[in-house]
Amino acid sequence: MPYKFSFLLLLLFASLNAIAQQKPLRVGVIGLTHTHVHGILGREDRGDIEIVGIVEPDKELAGRYASQYRFPMSMVYNTTEELIAATHPEAVTAFNTTYEHLKVVETCAPLGIHVMVEKPLAVSIKHARKMEALAKKHHVQLLTNYETTWYPTNHKAYELLQNDTIGSLRKVVVHDGHRGPKKIGVNKEFLDWLTDPVQDGGGAIMDFGCYGANLMTWLQHGKKPLTVTAVTQQMQPENNPNVDDDAIILLTYEDANAVLQPSWDWPIGRKDMEIYGLTGAIYADNRHQLRLRMAEGYDGFKETTFTLEERPAPLNDPFAILAAVVKKEITLPPYDLSSLENNMVVMEILDAARKSAKKGKRVRIKR
Repeated sequence: MPYKFSFLLLLLFASLNAIAQQKPLRVGVIGLTHTHVHGILGREDRGDIEIVGIVEPDKELAGRYASQYRFPMSMVYNTTEELIAATHPEAVTAFNTTYEHLKVVETCAPLGIHVMVEKPLAVSIKHARKMEALAKKHHVQLLTNYETTWYPTNHKAYELLQNDTIGSLRKVVVHDGHRGPKKIGVNKEFLDWLTDPVQDGGGAIMDFGCYGANLMTWLQHGKKPLTVTAVTQQMQPENNPNVDDDAIILLTYEDANAVLQPSWDWPIGRKDMEIYGLTGAIYADNRHQLRLRMAEGYDGFKETTFTLEERPAPLNDPFAILAAVVKKEITLPPYDLSSLENNMVVMEILDAARKSAKKGKRVRIKR
C-alpha cells in the first residue's frame, strides 16, 4: 500500500504540474500610446497569455481601444501600481514612451514581475544600465521586442552565415524605415512622443537605428564595434521639427563593418538586410523572401531564391516567447535578438551614434 500510495501521489503531482504549465501567463499591458499595442490587443487567443489589466490614464484613448477590441473599461487602471495590486500579473508588456520604460522596470522588477518593452530598450545607456541592474538584482526577464526578430528570412540568413555558406562576414547593410510618422498617419498620441527628443531619445536614429544595431550584434555573437560614426539630417523639418528624420550609422569591427540606414524619409517602407561574405551575398528582402548569390568570376553570380514559411511556435511571436521564457520552457541563446545582453550593446551603439552625429566625429567604443 505505501508504494502504491506514493506512486499515486507522484502521478497527482505530475498532473498538477502539467496543468500549471498549461495555464496562460498573466500579463498586464502598460500604456496604449505606442501603436504596436495592436499586436497584443488584436492577437488571437493561443492560450499562452491572458491580459489581466491595462494601464492608461488617457481614458479617451483607452475607450477607443476598448470599443475596437471589446474589453471592459473596468480592466483599465490609471497606474501600474494599481494594476499590480488588483490583478497580480506575472509579466507586463510596455507600450508607453521609451522614456517611461525605466519606470516600468523600477516598479515591476522588485516585485518579481517580468518585463517586455518595445524597441529600443531605453532612451539612453544610462537608463538601460539602471534597468539591467534591476533585472539582474531581482532575477526577472527583461526582453525587447523588434518586428524583425520574427522574420524567417533573418533567421535563414543567420543560418547560412553560420554554416559558412558565403565565407567570412565582411559587410552588412541594413535599411529600415518609412515615409515618416506624420506621413504614414500615426495617431496623435503616438506622434506626440515619437517626435519628442526626450520621450523617444531622438528621431529616426533611435526609432529605426536600433533594428540594424540589434541584428548586427546578433550576427557578431555580441561583439561590440570598435568605432561608431553617424550623420543625421532633417529632411522634413515641417513634420519633424525637433528631431532627426534620416541617419547613416557606420560600425567598424576587426574584420567587418556595417552600414545602418534608418530613415523617416524613404519613399517606400522597408526592413531589409544585405550580408556580404568573402564568396557570396545574402539578401533578406522582406519577411518571407530571401536571395542567396554565390560569386562566379568577376561580376557573375549564381542566385538561389527562398520563400520562407513562418517559424514554428513559440519562435514566431513576441508574446509566445515571453510566456515560454518566463515559464522556463525555453532558454534564449546568448545575445538573442530579444535578450538583455544584445540590447545593452544596442544602447551603447545608439548612444555613440548620437554623440558622433552631434560632435561630427568618430566615437570609439570602450572594450
